[in-house]
Amino acid sequence: MLWEPVEPEGALRERFGLLGFDGASDWVAEVLAEVWGIAVEGCDRVVISDANAIVWMRTEQGRLVVKWSRAEQRFEELAASARLLGALAARGVPVAAPVPAVDGRTRVVLGGPSGKLSVAVLPEIDGDWLDVGDEAAVHAAGACLASLHHALAEYADADPAVSHGATGDSGEDLRERLTKWLATDDRGVTLAASQRLAAAVAALPPLDTREQLVHNDYRAANLLTRDSAVVGILDFDEIARQHPVHDLAKAFVYLSTLFTEWKPTAPGVRRTFLAGYESVRRLSPAEHAWLETLALWVGIQAVPTGDDPAGWAKAL
Repeated sequence: MLWEPVEPEGALRERFGLLGFDGASDWVAEVLAEVWGIAVEGCDRVVISDANAIVWMRTEQGRLVVKWSRAEQRFEELAASARLLGALAARGVPVAAPVPAVDGRTRVVLGGPSGKLSVAVLPEIDGDWLDVGDEAAVHAAGACLASLHHALAEYADADPAVSHGATGDSGEDLRERLTKWLATDDRGVTLAASQRLAAAVAALPPLDTREQLVHNDYRAANLLTRDSAVVGILDFDEIARQHPVHDLAKAFVYLSTLFTEWKPTAPGVRRTFLAGYESVRRLSPAEHAWLETLALWVGIQAVPTGDDPAGWAKAL
């Protein structure tokens, strides 16, 4: 299990109808042979996350990662996300471009043992998860996010199905969303921070950028590095349409999180990350004014309702 405290074989059976590691390995090998035309040599690992699973396979074409989801309401978005990965790879962004099936599709809906599954196959990227203690790697991660924002802005409306979630293209819309959220925020543990947020929102200038496609989950668990360079950006399944500075603020807060190890990002790491970002894409004065406010908003939402051993509330 990637993060859930449940028994994995039971989850594999109940969610996907697969009987244990061997059952999953055999099913994936059959799919790769029949749909992708790839012969399998072995399976190394199966990881489950909610309605999704990831399998690492050794094949005649090298090491591959097979991802599937049973969330049918998201199948169109997932297919569009796979198409986006191919476009980003063509632009030089460090992503794993999906391996096309025999018929050319990069995401295929198949009949799984207990229902439909949306499946994609990607080459495995050799690297280590981002270490926020590596200053050079953090700087590189910031620069890489800025380059990704440039590439996503160019992709723009080429494939409207790829984006979901918030819509709109003005700073006033974002201000309204913040104001409405503040009106419903009733968690006493963050009252002082919410009061600071309300005062900051009222003083913000109009935001002079348009919303665009952004990663929306840019953090250590989705970044692979080698020799302090970013070699892989993972998991575009949460891609959304937001202001780039909103995506940057979310990365500020969550950059240090790794699977079950969730902790706030230290101020020094944020500064290094921002320096890397601005080495590629300079923020406007208005974006600078919004950045800390948006990071405070995201940080408030990150505070758990119960115990807070990682100190999310203290980090606000």
